[in-house]
Amino acid sequence: MSEQGESVATTQWPGAFWRALRRLAPPDGLLMKTTELACYECDGLPLYRKRPQAVVLPRTRDQVGAILALCARYGVPVVARGAGTGLSGGALPHPEGIVLSLARLNRILALDPGNRVARVEPGVRNIAISEAAAPYGLFYAPDPSSQIACTIGGNVAENAGGVHCLKYGLTTHNVLGLTFFTADGTLHEIGGPTAEGPLDLLALLIGSEGLLGVVVEVTVRLRRKPPAALALLAAFSSVEEAATSVSAVIEAGIVPAGLELMDTLALEGAQAYTGIPYPPGSVAVVLAEVDGDPEGVALDAEVLRAVFARCGAFALEEAEGEADRRRLWLGRKSAFPAMGRIAPDYYCMDGTIPRKALVPVLAGIAERAQAAGLRVANVFHAGDGNLHPLILYDAKAPGALERVERLGGEILDLCLAAGGTITGEHGVGVEKLDGMCAQFTAAELAAFHALKTAFDPDHLLNPGKAVPTPARCVGAGGLHVHGGRLPFAHLERF
Repeated sequence: MSEQGESVATTQWPGAFWRALRRLAPPDGLLMKTTELACYECDGLPLYRKRPQAVVLPRTRDQVGAILALCARYGVPVVARGAGTGLSGGALPHPEGIVLSLARLNRILALDPGNRVARVEPGVRNIAISEAAAPYGLFYAPDPSSQIACTIGGNVAENAGGVHCLKYGLTTHNVLGLTFFTADGTLHEIGGPTAEGPLDLLALLIGSEGLLGVVVEVTVRLRRKPPAALALLAAFSSVEEAATSVSAVIEAGIVPAGLELMDTLALEGAQAYTGIPYPPGSVAVVLAEVDGDPEGVALDAEVLRAVFARCGAFALEEAEGEADRRRLWLGRKSAFPAMGRIAPDYYCMDGTIPRKALVPVLAGIAERAQAAGLRVANVFHAGDGNLHPLILYDAKAPGALERVERLGGEILDLCLAAGGTITGEHGVGVEKLDGMCAQFTAAELAAFHALKTAFDPDHLLNPGKAVPTPARCVGAGGLHVHGGRLPFAHLERF
């Protein structure tokens, strides 16, 4: 172990590599001391930690390309990183590689209100786009709960959503073009109004978790701010009633801008954290928002009131003005950090299921949590079935981490059994590699690796993330392979 303040670089990479890296990085843009690297050991999933050889913070796209070309020449793994708010270990460093931080590429390059588009660098914070577009009556729709901190580059890597994704879509529905480097430092542009060809490479790059390229510019779609918006909070005496109301809203022909569910534990934490009171006796609440022209909002709100009453809501709150609407949403958007008020640690899951399966899957989560002796707070994008169960625990308790990880795996198994997936917007990273083994076949995994190889032949970009090798899956007992040698077994070295 290096002493505090010393460089942790090993002799694995020759001195010529380090000398070249120092020349390419900005004067204050190369971190190699233990004290400097400590905060880069993990992202928003601190269960997994590794220390990189170095962190590089370029200021220009040319520096990004040159650094990638250098790493490709010496075979050095590269993990691109934004704000580090990811929740699946997607930005976990490689111990033999570098972290390429894009936080300093944080300029809004152009904003075109006439065509409702903006060109931004990857280090621009999500909320900053809407703030810049606000004077023109425009906004950027995807709004993750971490939008005040998360960057657009990270949103692209994970295909982030947010509380308004039901109506306005995920990142992939709101990005028009990307400029990115492949691992060898070659610059590419895809998407945009002049895009041609039969392959939808834009959709392929969005959500690829940094495995295929390093994004240095994003062209986003801006939307007109609706003239009217109304938020309603319906309180229920059971989670089952609340979950049933979600499907009933969609069946009634309403597509809310947002449709979220919070259970008792989530409400307890949010109320303690924000001071916002919820109706006494609430076991679960559903927060719905409708927007558009005033007449349409009024009609939709009338339908929502009737649906919630029919499903058993015992209280209904409606926002009175913009400030009150923001107040209702504050509790939901603060739910994750609010867990610190009721537990020392939490583990955030991210499975997606059909809406019709909400009631049985939530019941299954409660049953398995009780058997494991753990508490689970549910707060999630109910409208599109994107669950975020928060497993509460104390990391200092003996055996707690093992029980938490086991319960997390059981929750993902429930999602798959219900016809869902192991992730909705947080990505696979390192957290859900074994879950990928359960969801995909050996042939499908081999196809994923072939695609990775087409973009990154030496597998230097974010190695060991998102797509497990079939050999790992066999070892985990989640995959059966016949016919001899496993495809891509050589990649196990990562």
